[in-house]
This record gives sequence, structure tokens and C-alpha cells, in this order.
Amino acid sequence: MRAAVMTFFASAVLALSLFVGGAAAAPVRFGTEPLVIETAGGQSHKFTVELALDDAQREQGLMLREKMAADSGMLFDFGMSRDVSMWMRNTLLPLDMLFIRKDGAISHIHENATPQSDAIISSRGPVKYVLELNGGRARALGIKPGDTVKSRQIGNAK
Repeated sequence: MRAAVMTFFASAVLALSLFVGGAAAAPVRFGTEPLVIETAGGQSHKFTVELALDDAQREQGLMLREKMAADSGMLFDFGMSRDVSMWMRNTLLPLDMLFIRKDGAISHIHENATPQSDAIISSRGPVKYVLELNGGRARALGIKPGDTVKSRQIGNAK
């Protein structure tokens, strides 16, 4: 019963968020691109990521998604290096958040962010990008701070 109520509530929140001022808002759409994480140990891990490039896309992020493929993620581009704060409100999946400097180097990883939490997750310094992956993927693949994320969006893909 509780799960049914929560599912109904999540659906109602989504419907309400799509209805603005008497008119249905256009759904937020995301482009995609390939992305590679190169570890210090010489391994390469390939992903296909959605791109969150504007305010509407960054605000929506991975909210209300019930699943994500193991080789998928979302790359948030903040346009310039700055301190970034993230949270998990209305996000149903546990996520690893990789905080990335403008050169593509991972500066900090927050593992297994708690779904639907309002706790603030800090970049712990200036970053330009945040890559969200399924919770536990960074550890499973041996991804650590200092490893490099390469993509066209970051501007360092081959």
C-alpha cells in the first residue's frame, strides 16, 4: 500500500511539474555523446551520457528515473569553474557524483548519494562539470580522483 501511495505521489509531482500556469510545459530533452574515463592504471571505461547544458536540463537532471543502464550517465556542464552543490531531491536512483575540473581531471567523487535526500553534496572546490553514474560504478571500475574524463563537451576527446 505504501509503495502504491509513493508511486502515485511521484506521478502526481511529475504531472504537477509539467503543468505550469495552465499550459503544459515542454518536456526537457537531453542530447547524448560518448564519454571515456581513463584511469591512472591505464584502463578506459566507455559510457554514453546525456548532456545537461542549460538551467532547465541541470534542474531536471536524473529526477524521477527508476533505472539507468550500467554504461550510461549524465554530464552536467556549468559553463565555468565554480563551487558546485548538488542534491538528490526527487532522484530515485543512488548515484556516484564525479566532480570534474575544466581539464577533465576528477577532483572528488561522492559515492552512492542517497536517493531523495535534500542533503547538500559539495564539489569541495571549483569544478566545471559533474558526471553522475549509477551508485557504486566508480568503485566497481576503480575510478578515483586524478583520473581523466574525456568527451567532446569537455573538449579533450581524441
